[in-house]
Amino acid sequence: MTTLHLADSGEAADLASFLTRLLRYDRAAAVRLQAAPGGDGKGDGKAAGVLAVFGRVPLGSSGAVAVRTARLGGTVRPLDVTVSAGQLLEGLDEGSAVLGIPPGVTGPAWAGLLPPRGGWRCLGSLPPAPVAAAVAAAVGEFRARSEALSPEARTRAALDALADEIWSRPLDDAAAVPLRAAHAAQVLGFIRPGAELSVYAAGGWLRLSAPHGSVALRRVAAPGSGLGLTPLV
Repeated sequence: MTTLHLADSGEAADLASFLTRLLRYDRAAAVRLQAAPGGDGKGDGKAAGVLAVFGRVPLGSSGAVAVRTARLGGTVRPLDVTVSAGQLLEGLDEGSAVLGIPPGVTGPAWAGLLPPRGGWRCLGSLPPAPVAAAVAAAVGEFRARSEALSPEARTRAALDALADEIWSRPLDDAAAVPLRAAHAAQVLGFIRPGAELSVYAAGGWLRLSAPHGSVALRRVAAPGSGLGLTPLV
């Protein structure tokens, strides 16, 4: 089995938290792993390489791609594979900070179209408290409206349509970020008190970034409606 050595137990604990949260939303979740030798981009010289973990958070009939990075130690060789998130979590030893890579799986469609590595342009920043409040209000609205449906009307299709209606709304009038991205960031633990969020764009992509991870969505121009956003399917 291929193994990776994380830089320390803190990196291992953060990765375990990310995978655990992802599996709460999709017990059959797959993640795409990309490992590369080199620094962590922070210039501290402490990392022998970086592991990027991509996962999809299903919200309604669509989803958002989350990205979590971890610093690596030891000898790092390039790696690019899609695996079961559950098996990856089982192969993680937090005490020794060793990550066993399970066998690859046939990747879902989203794993074949990942956000670009570079070319991102910062569009601005958002304070975490209003973002978290907007997500909480939307969750409350979804709960209230779904509970108001009769048992016969509370089908998966109806719930997905309701979720799509709510999570496709913009976060606010000034930010071109859909609530779907903010919700995904919230449930994965990326939004923390006092840590500002940044909004980036690159080509047809939009990204909501926080110190502990980011969420990316593709955006397209709808005919006659200017620039709109669409999540990854």
